[in-house]
Amino acid sequence: MKDHLVRIVSRDGSLRAAAATTTALAEAICSRQGTDATAAVALGRLVTGTALLGSLLKGDQRLALMIEGNGPLQKLQAETDADGHVRGSIRIPVADLPLQEGRFDVAGAIGRAGFLHVVKDLGLKEPYRGMVQLYTSEVAEDLAYYLTTSEQVPSSVGLGVYIEADGTISSAGGFLVQSLPNAREETLVQLEKRLTDLPPLTTLLRQGLAPVQILETLFAGIPFDILAQTDLEFRCHCRRDQVRQMLLSLGREELRELSEREEPTTVTCEFCKEVYTFSREELQKLLET
Repeated sequence: MKDHLVRIVSRDGSLRAAAATTTALAEAICSRQGTDATAAVALGRLVTGTALLGSLLKGDQRLALMIEGNGPLQKLQAETDADGHVRGSIRIPVADLPLQEGRFDVAGAIGRAGFLHVVKDLGLKEPYRGMVQLYTSEVAEDLAYYLTTSEQVPSSVGLGVYIEADGTISSAGGFLVQSLPNAREETLVQLEKRLTDLPPLTTLLRQGLAPVQILETLFAGIPFDILAQTDLEFRCHCRRDQVRQMLLSLGREELRELSEREEPTTVTCEFCKEVYTFSREELQKLLET
């Protein structure tokens, strides 16, 4: 089943939600980053959460999430656009932490102290920037905390990543449910019970439930309409021209020093790990521009 996201709204207009499968997407990103199992779960969750929040984007809008913590992973980030193109990176890809009660210690890998940063490019003069302190460092709860406190939209987020013994991601996905201003109390109570009774998300994903089936489970007894379905895939928009501009931004003195070295200058994209190589002659031409 190809990774995709389904976005819905309840027929009474009181709830909106999205669910996604992100197995191939998370595996593609984590394999490029060279993550160990704990780091893969952490980054896979953030990538999935970014895709879910991206379901609210339109047109050329973009979204970036970044977590900075005092744990061994240091910094994780993911970006998406309205078309479901997602990329992600991690500063330190190996957490090297033991299991905690049989579970990956994601909170310990991220760190108990730190911040969640949210940047939205909505096509205005300046992008919107939000920031909250990490709530539990479990990613899903931090995203729900941000949405509820900073954007004033009561939200529930579920994220799941299952790692096989060989370190590969065999299942990944998640859901986002938000209460709108006209939500009725009885509907919220009904939904809260569904969320409480929901089996572990990785269990549902490993059983092969598609995003719409996860939403049907959550919204049992609550009629809804499907608004959109979006394919999700890894895509990095780095280009050689961008790297060239980045080198120019270093300043003439530093660029001159690079051009005088015997070996070529290489720049590696932090997201896709593409290596861009510039010869001494190319750098000297940049100096002449």
